[in-house]
Amino acid sequence: MKRKGFIQNIGAIAGLAAVSPLAASVGTGTEELTAPIIPPYLKKGDTIGITSPAGYITLEEIKPAIQVLELWGYRVKIGDTIGKRNFTFGGTDEERKNDLQQMLDDKNIKAVLCARGGYGAVRIVDQLNWTAFKQSPKWVIGFSDITVLHCHINRNMGIASIHSKMCNSFPSVWANADTVQRDTINSIQQALSGITMQYKATPHPANRSGTASGVLVGGNLKTIESLAASPSDLRTNNKILFVEDTGEYMYSMDRMFWNLQRSGKLENLKGLIVGGFKEKKEEGDDEFGKTLQDVVLEKVKQYNYPVCFDFPVGHQRNNYALKCGVMHRLIVNASEVSLKEI
Repeated sequence: MKRKGFIQNIGAIAGLAAVSPLAASVGTGTEELTAPIIPPYLKKGDTIGITSPAGYITLEEIKPAIQVLELWGYRVKIGDTIGKRNFTFGGTDEERKNDLQQMLDDKNIKAVLCARGGYGAVRIVDQLNWTAFKQSPKWVIGFSDITVLHCHINRNMGIASIHSKMCNSFPSVWANADTVQRDTINSIQQALSGITMQYKATPHPANRSGTASGVLVGGNLKTIESLAASPSDLRTNNKILFVEDTGEYMYSMDRMFWNLQRSGKLENLKGLIVGGFKEKKEEGDDEFGKTLQDVVLEKVKQYNYPVCFDFPVGHQRNNYALKCGVMHRLIVNASEVSLKEI
């Protein structure tokens, strides 16, 4: 796959991040949060828990990820769901809920890495008790179906999380990994350790220029759509929204972007980032007749914020770690597309 972007490290944040006292009033999610809560960044010797709240995965399949995490200097705790299977799921709903709950409650675990996506997080999210997590925030890491957790945490707690590759995306032999694989996976460690993140992408002809600052939120578009009107419904006012998806027909993408437009999620954005979208091709006479860029620009034509396409996030090799719930600055123009944590 052609590489569309690269990540730059521009400095480290000293010490552990403190929990912001400004983000105390969260409750049911009806109030707007005034400041994000940043979990403590990790240092060598800290423990990362691995669990599978969605699809099943074997211990053998996550060993490459464990090796890299240990190479970075972290300890690893393997959850009970690893190796369990209940049809497509990594154990029963109860088993997956209990495993994730234990990870959220254990103060010795500083980050929770989801082993893979698939489907299943929405089946357990309402049964989770977030009390200990709110008292001692930690990084929740993953993408795809894990968008459920990112949206729920952002909406109800205002705690930052990391949208990134998971265990099933680590190369089986790290020494044989190509540059994009190494860079994207290393971006997880950089995000966890408190490095200020900056990303660059090749300008797309359909981009809409502008500069914007706001809290970054988003994830898998189909999942975001499915959470509408639920306790996990994502708030986008005054935020930079990023979206990605895979295996959808173009008419389905059009419908999802109409959902964003009609539900008001596009109205008060600071900026829109469109990541990787893998189209499922229609056959015969059912071709939709519009490109992804057509679909998106039609929905945002009455708004003035910057829009960029082909950003390096999504179900693709160039899927970099993004800190959800953290302030970023987006710059889009004819010669530059950059997203920088601020």
